[in-house]
Amino acid sequence: MTEIQILVGSVYGGALMTARKLRDELSGEDVRITVHERPTLASLTDTNGPVLVCTSTTGQGEAPENLLPFYVELRETLPLQEGRPFGVIVLGDSSYGDTFCGAGELMEEALLEVAARKVGDTLRIDAMETMEPEAEALPWARAWLEQVRSTDR
Repeated sequence: MTEIQILVGSVYGGALMTARKLRDELSGEDVRITVHERPTLASLTDTNGPVLVCTSTTGQGEAPENLLPFYVELRETLPLQEGRPFGVIVLGDSSYGDTFCGAGELMEEALLEVAARKVGDTLRIDAMETMEPEAEALPWARAWLEQVRSTDR
């Protein structure tokens, strides 16, 4: 069984709604998904399966308030996650220019720093182009899950 941890960073609920939709649609006999609405370092270190970050971006490219403590503790303690597969879905607004989807970049850098292994490209969902981020995220997540499974064989 594949056990996936989804670490959520959400301001207005879009990323949380997206994470819950992924859990509801992808969970089954051989996949169990846990959504962490207020991730802690234990959300990562107490498990060993793939990790999916699903976050929005705030301010000038920062992580949302509910994800920030996890991010800070991860950067401060650097718990080795050697080879652990991860992926990133990030929601943003391209009108913010250089900081568009910045929270996803922060999380990607932090996970690479602890030796986790990125699977697939980051999915960047632009609020200027879509009102239903879960509709874009679901096919991406299905493909990401298949990539995770094929590299773990």
